[in-house]
Amino acid sequence: MTLLLMAAGSGSRYGKLKQFDGLGTNEEFLMEFSIFDALENGFDHIVVITKSENQAFLQQYLNERLPKKVTVDVIVQSIDDLPEGFEYDGLRQKPWGTAHAVWSARQFIKGDFVIINADDYYGKPAFKAAAEFIKENNSGQFGLVTYKLSDTLSEHGAVSRGVCKVDEDRLVSIEEFTQIESVQGSIIDQTSGLSLHPDDLVSMNFWVCNDKIFDYIHGYFKSFLAISENLEKSEIYLPFVIQEMMIQGVTDVRAIQVKSPWFGVTYYNDKLKAQETIKGFTDEGQYPSPMWAN
Repeated sequence: MTLLLMAAGSGSRYGKLKQFDGLGTNEEFLMEFSIFDALENGFDHIVVITKSENQAFLQQYLNERLPKKVTVDVIVQSIDDLPEGFEYDGLRQKPWGTAHAVWSARQFIKGDFVIINADDYYGKPAFKAAAEFIKENNSGQFGLVTYKLSDTLSEHGAVSRGVCKVDEDRLVSIEEFTQIESVQGSIIDQTSGLSLHPDDLVSMNFWVCNDKIFDYIHGYFKSFLAISENLEKSEIYLPFVIQEMMIQGVTDVRAIQVKSPWFGVTYYNDKLKAQETIKGFTDEGQYPSPMWAN
């Protein structure tokens, strides 16, 4: 089984490249805890999408630490990686978005795989549930590990969350809210003014997919590039692509509801709490320290 980690972000709100900030008791990156949890549950192929300037460092870093039986591919999300018939004009500066980041791995992944953010912690139960879903899934269905909204907020500022509409265990839709904060005991999206419920299920970009998504992104990307207004700054986002796949009947998505700890480091002030949480997990024996000593 393959784990794909997206680590090509710039960390603008965090103030540095948070993917490579040492948060563990021995300065381990946050992504290493997800990799450890994935390996515990039978994953044996790690793919990381990053920027060109980080590729060599990260490939060496992971090769030196992970068990030799694990295959590691560190891949660059390149702005000039385009479908046939399109060319990069040299003017655009920012990447093409999260769906394009996934598409960058099309030559390296076959079959089922999991997609996560490299700068989030998802918890052991999430990887256990994802592995079980892959082993039991014979229909080509996608999956989305969901979390309760109240468990994913930051004490240090507003966050963006995709709030899920679920019918039993089937994902119906995801609605994006971009300025969610806890205000005097209530959870408010400041942009729309809407109140949200603490138990609302949200997507934290923990997807279970298979390789048919690459062909769909290819067509979606071509349509996107054909619209000149998109070329300067617009992006293609993974949740939008998967929702279109659902609408078109290409796949359906099971909402995998688990009680699993989650935290991220959106803001630099989130770092201390993340370090304390990881230390607690380590002290409890959930992770060895140092992590890859054996």
